[in-house]
Amino acid sequence: MAAKTAAAPAKKAPKPKAEPAAVATLEAPHTSASRFADRFAPPTPPTRAMNSTVIESPRTMAKADPKLANAWKTKAGTELTDAEVLAMPEAEYMNAKQLEFFRAKLNELKDGVLSNAGETTEHLREDTSIVPDPADRATIEEEHALELRTRDRERKLLKKIMQSLARLDSGEYGYCDETGEPIGLGRLIARPTATLSLEAQQRRELKQKMFGD
Repeated sequence: MAAKTAAAPAKKAPKPKAEPAAVATLEAPHTSASRFADRFAPPTPPTRAMNSTVIESPRTMAKADPKLANAWKTKAGTELTDAEVLAMPEAEYMNAKQLEFFRAKLNELKDGVLSNAGETTEHLREDTSIVPDPADRATIEEEHALELRTRDRERKLLKKIMQSLARLDSGEYGYCDETGEPIGLGRLIARPTATLSLEAQQRRELKQKMFGD
């Protein structure tokens, strides 16, 4: 009996190759810690080139000019300009030239106040009773009231000027009444009747605001 030939097993069809997994293009989500850090991290300041230009004060600029710094040596105190006085060495504070300079300023200020006071007095002598129109009379009276307030301010200023001139004679001019420190040329040029340094003046004003004294 003929041997039966065993049937060869059927070949399996090859499995299709699996396609490679697509690479995720989205970034992994941040963790809660990273979200917190990103949210509250301080902003990065923009990068900016720093300007190296140094702004000099008028006093520094004046000192840099040798003509201004030495002008006081050849000029009288009454001929000096504000810039020339500011350029003087600190060791020369309140020397004879500066005292002469400020005396001239105070006398000029005094002459201006006295001149204005004379004009105010003439205006106040006008008789408002001869003005028939009540509206015009009221206007003139209002102007008189304003001139009286101006006259009062000028009277107080004149008193300060005379006190400053007396301080020049006694050698106390230019020094703070409270601390004895120099008031400073810049402050005196701006306000020749000043008797306090800027710091002492600020303390006094603060005290007045706090205590109404």
